[in-house]
Amino acid sequence: MALVFALTLAGCAGNPGDREVILPDVSRQMAQVQPPISREHQRILAAYGGAYNDPKLEATVTQIVDRLVAASERPEAKYRVTILNSPAINAFALPSGQLYVTRGLLALANDTSELASVLSHEMAHVIADHAAIRADQAKHAAMVSNVVTDVLSDPMSGALALAKSKIALASFSRAQELEADGIGVGIAARAGYDPYGASRFLASMGRNAELKAGANGPDPRAFDFTSTHPATPERVSNAQLNARQYSGPGAGERDRNVYLARLNGIIYGEDPAEGFVRGRKFVHPRLAFTFIAPEGYALDNTAQAVLGVRDGGDAAMRLDVVSVPAGQTLGAYLTSGWLDNVDPGTVQDVTINGFPAATATAKGQEWSFRLYVVRFGSDIYRFIYAAKRFTPETDVQFRASIDTFRRLSTAEIQTARPLRIKVLTVRAGETPESIAARHMAHSDHATARFRVHNGLAQTARLKAGEQVKVLVE
Repeated sequence: MALVFALTLAGCAGNPGDREVILPDVSRQMAQVQPPISREHQRILAAYGGAYNDPKLEATVTQIVDRLVAASERPEAKYRVTILNSPAINAFALPSGQLYVTRGLLALANDTSELASVLSHEMAHVIADHAAIRADQAKHAAMVSNVVTDVLSDPMSGALALAKSKIALASFSRAQELEADGIGVGIAARAGYDPYGASRFLASMGRNAELKAGANGPDPRAFDFTSTHPATPERVSNAQLNARQYSGPGAGERDRNVYLARLNGIIYGEDPAEGFVRGRKFVHPRLAFTFIAPEGYALDNTAQAVLGVRDGGDAAMRLDVVSVPAGQTLGAYLTSGWLDNVDPGTVQDVTINGFPAATATAKGQEWSFRLYVVRFGSDIYRFIYAAKRFTPETDVQFRASIDTFRRLSTAEIQTARPLRIKVLTVRAGETPESIAARHMAHSDHATARFRVHNGLAQTARLKAGEQVKVLVE
């Protein structure tokens, strides 16, 4: 199942290039949605936090897709679009023509042409039948698809999965990416969009990846566009060369203000219904708990677990929730086999901020683990801390982190709000620095983040009257 899933999806940001393309006839494939594809759709929704319900954004994306389809090599094709409720920057397509785009990607784009470049690229993968070609190639190779739950059965290799998200999406080959970009830029240009949208969006992706790496060290999220297709300067240059085949700069539709108006109010980052990250702190208003990761950790909230990785990648953590029979003691649960190589001699009953808990250690070939299970209401919260070099000092840091686990007060629950995008009009004399200082709520590297999310180069200045995106509660 994991292999099929990996082969039918691909998070993409391919290299725009100029190639002659022979297109297969996939109209029958796209016209018929088989039950397995429907099951994959449900898995995708589960993995990406479900669908994001925003009628105005849905209308915008659908309008763009309709224009692209009419200008494509398969104008009779039928596509269905789902906006995924995920902060990841990603888009992909099923062979049936089901298109997916995350709200994180929508938030990074700055006009209709940038979004059109992403959607036309994904449509191109479907038009060129890349998934089937990739599947045929995979029959001759050994492929292993790891999920985060590996850590629960194999401590020796599982620690590596702590730094990755649930499902590894298989990337297309470089040739297929070049092919998709050649098709995609042409589709967008023929549809009347600015063909330079691809190069601008690729540049924003690259700068966003650099910002995340510089701010947090290793990125615990593996769902990003950039995780398999980093936006290098060479790719941006290739995108510009491709666009020049169709027009010079400034031609084609961008509709920046219209697009930003549709983005106004969209949730940025995690959905509060699933909890959200504020630096090293994780807050879950619905489940009414919070905790703080050890110093130097970058946290990521996924659909199944909260993951964290320390700068340098030599330590990690995971928090998830399970149900355990009421009659089973916490100590007995620790040694029940849900994780290998737990040392029974290290099992201890402890109390964490008034909640019954138990702890133990486990050891793999390269990683050592400190485990905590806490009874919180009717569920068990499992904290798995892992380190390549497990020292008494490291263990003290793990204990300090688990000691921050507590119940949220009523006031904290009522005031916990997600970040949202707000669109402002620049006033005379305002600069990226002044706007970021005043309006970028809960944002580290506020000015750099403001520039990235507005497609502004390092030295770019603002003009009075133009519209920009900021983050507010």
